[in-house]
Amino acid sequence: MKQPPISDYALLGDCETAALVDKSGSIDWLCWPRFDSESCFTRLLGTEEHGYWRVGPKGKWRSSRSYRPGTLILDTRFEAEEGVVTITDFMPVRDADNQRSSLIRIVHCESGKVDMELMLVLRFGYGSIVPWVTKERGRAFRAMAGPHSVTLCAPLDIQISSERIESNFTLSAGDTIPFVLTYEASHLPLPPPIDAHDALKATEKIWRDWTRRSTYDGPWQDAVERSLITIKALTYHPTGGVLAAPTTSLPEKLGGERNWDYRLCWLRDSTFTLLSLLNAGFRDEAEAWCDWLLRAVAGAADQLQPLYGIGGELCIGERELTWLPGYCNSRPVRVGNAATEQLQLDVFGNVLDTLHEAHCAGLQIHEAAAGLETHLVNHLEALWQEPDEGIWEMRNNRQHFVHSKLMCWVAFDRAIKDVEQHGLRGPVDRWRKHRDQLREEILSRGFNEEIGAFTQAYGSTHLDASVLLIPIMGFLPADDPRMVSTVEVLSNQLMRDGLMLRYDTERVDDGLPPGEGAFIACTLWLADNLIMQGRRDEALTLFERVMALRNDVGLLAEQYDSDKGMQVGNFPQAFSHFALIDTAFNFHGEKGAAAHHAQTEGVGGNGEGVTEDQ
Repeated sequence: MKQPPISDYALLGDCETAALVDKSGSIDWLCWPRFDSESCFTRLLGTEEHGYWRVGPKGKWRSSRSYRPGTLILDTRFEAEEGVVTITDFMPVRDADNQRSSLIRIVHCESGKVDMELMLVLRFGYGSIVPWVTKERGRAFRAMAGPHSVTLCAPLDIQISSERIESNFTLSAGDTIPFVLTYEASHLPLPPPIDAHDALKATEKIWRDWTRRSTYDGPWQDAVERSLITIKALTYHPTGGVLAAPTTSLPEKLGGERNWDYRLCWLRDSTFTLLSLLNAGFRDEAEAWCDWLLRAVAGAADQLQPLYGIGGELCIGERELTWLPGYCNSRPVRVGNAATEQLQLDVFGNVLDTLHEAHCAGLQIHEAAAGLETHLVNHLEALWQEPDEGIWEMRNNRQHFVHSKLMCWVAFDRAIKDVEQHGLRGPVDRWRKHRDQLREEILSRGFNEEIGAFTQAYGSTHLDASVLLIPIMGFLPADDPRMVSTVEVLSNQLMRDGLMLRYDTERVDDGLPPGEGAFIACTLWLADNLIMQGRRDEALTLFERVMALRNDVGLLAEQYDSDKGMQVGNFPQAFSHFALIDTAFNFHGEKGAAAHHAQTEGVGGNGEGVTEDQ
């Protein structure tokens, strides 16, 4: 069976792991017990033999689906030849006392008489390990392998083998059958019974209580709310870490090798994460993110990584799963990410900007944050003149990327502001010299007069959409002639079907074969620039273009392939949803990152702090 389009999937989750279910009722991806654990359903990257769980009608059918408002509970309605069936899929949010995780499916026949099938193929170890399946007491069926155990509770006659658990059954109007699939460590006894309907009520209440806290009150209420719910679902509740996506190796080009593991937390997301949560009124989650950030980067500054595990893990090696053919034969399938070993200078600016925004918002963060800021900036003094791999994690030679230098400027700028405004101690006069030097260098070496644009790297003629962050980060006003010109050049040369590329992979040697989709977040950064330039109608057209890319339940991948008319890259992608939220707030003119940083553009505030010229 061929994998469906990426956009055919909907997200389920319990804030510790996530599953993807397609329009046929097949759950094709699930990692247990954590987001970054080995998957037990891996059809997304392979075949049926690598694990999936379908519950749905036999024969011909058509489906429609939607999330219940304010929740991550999915209702899928199947119209079959002889009747109508609805399947409600959800994962109860785990509490601190319950380390078991469950995936619940409630099947209800609305009308007629429908022949149904259940097919459950469990494969641990990313589809490589066939478990031992046994019938337990009552209607429980258990699959075990090594440390893993998954139990299915279903009030049906079920056939089991070492290969699969299956059943054929018929539902008549009014019939309801619950299925509960529960993960626990294999050394534990069978999980206690779960009342599916009670769990549904409790889960619905948890999600709706959470979404009611949102303070967004604008014209894109449903889209912003769905993006916020998606970000909450991608937050690892025990630590507060927000991962980039719940998947690995969904390709940026079908059949290509730009396939990466995104079940990790990137520091470059940190400011957008914080401001999205803060602007929407979720201060607890913003503080939890800051706490995760401080724990992850604690230690020697020369060991700072661009990304970390959801628990703050440092060493995340990259390897290939050779037994998996990949999504639509896109190899290799990778787990882990070698970018942890790269030098990416932009992360210093991201961390300092995040902590500065936390101070400005009055968040309760650990008192050690001040010492960490000083330590990081002092280390950056000796490092910022080095080339690096950059925001896009180039896998070839290091360069002096303009975006990297911009974020070094941000690091010094925010540290100076924290001295002046928030009582940080540090050699502020020395930091000002570095900030001024960076500013002069970026303007003289990063802007190409002949092209009329800021370029990807010093001395380069290649374009890069990351320079759209220059006004968003407060380095230059958006209406500065150099930025106005840059926006025009990028719009003319990096746009494809109304969407922005990161850079042209046909021209830029990034160490990989060329070809990828347009980058959704970069498209929204362009909209932010247009808003700040007063070109709101153009920005709105662009924003609505992105809104139209969302799938039927409001989810976005990392990129969009205009030639094939499909979403590509890992899914759903937090970065895309952060950008959507931020642009929606930027239209308000005060809360988004672009508007916020523009208010403090340039060379720091006038507050009084303690300086130490040492």
